[in-house]
Amino acid sequence: MSGWFVPAASSSGIEVDHLFWALLAISTAVMALVFGLMALYVVRYRAGSPIDRGSLAEKSWVFEIAWTSATLLVFLGLFVWGADLYVRLYQPPGGALKLNVVGKQWMWKIEHPAGQREINALHIPVDTPIELIMTSEDVIHDFAIPAFRVKHDVLPGRYETLWFQATRTGDFHLFCTQFCGTDHAAMIGEVDVMTQPDYQHWLDAEAPAETLAAAGAELFRRYGCSGCHEGGSTAKAPVLDGLYGSPVPLEDGRMVTADDRYLRDAIIQPDGERVAGFAPLMPSYAGQIGEEDLFELIAYLKSRAPAKEQP
Repeated sequence: MSGWFVPAASSSGIEVDHLFWALLAISTAVMALVFGLMALYVVRYRAGSPIDRGSLAEKSWVFEIAWTSATLLVFLGLFVWGADLYVRLYQPPGGALKLNVVGKQWMWKIEHPAGQREINALHIPVDTPIELIMTSEDVIHDFAIPAFRVKHDVLPGRYETLWFQATRTGDFHLFCTQFCGTDHAAMIGEVDVMTQPDYQHWLDAEAPAETLAAAGAELFRRYGCSGCHEGGSTAKAPVLDGLYGSPVPLEDGRMVTADDRYLRDAIIQPDGERVAGFAPLMPSYAGQIGEEDLFELIAYLKSRAPAKEQP
């Protein structure tokens, strides 16, 4: 089997394989039955066959009802199994290690919480849930790790999430599986799954001068955010201390949670979801702040929220 397919190396990969083989086996059985009956009738009732065609068979609904009911239940069972697996694959567990991913023609740029950065490489610890928060700087990409049985479109202008848990150490291929331009085939990388001690050693060896949150604090001042959103400011703007993970009332009466998606949109399109009680004074930073800087700003805002409130 390993000669034809990459062995699964994630907690969900085995179940994905089981679902795939079950669907393939049942579909093959149905196809074999249908085409087998067709071949049987072609041969049996061929021109010149001495078989009696004059007598009419007695009509019975038993076979039709049994066949229809059986196939309906089998394929409905596959649907329920697949839907349940799909939902679980798109609900990251609490406490997952969150990494930022930016797709760009033609590379993957990855940021760790402590500030480590990688290009076309991903170092992660084994047996640890990993949640990727992904976006694109240009066109649609697709982040895919075949050995983990995961892939997800990475879209410009929005955040997409993907999670997995590697179950064995080693090096695994990383691909972009969405055609994204002339050098699409070169947009490949490697996932290095390490033991926890080895991963900690790698983090220490690659430790940058500052964390993502520290870099975000500098950007917060550079872009002038502190002039309006600090506690002592005279401008009437929301104070951002403790904001991340909290409910935010909007002008239209809705209530949203201040997660990564909301904070990004509030910076790029501040009028999109206007906070109740505040005039629309904030300018848009669309085209002025890159995706990596946005990740750093959001990391800084997360650091200003109590740990218990961070989702």
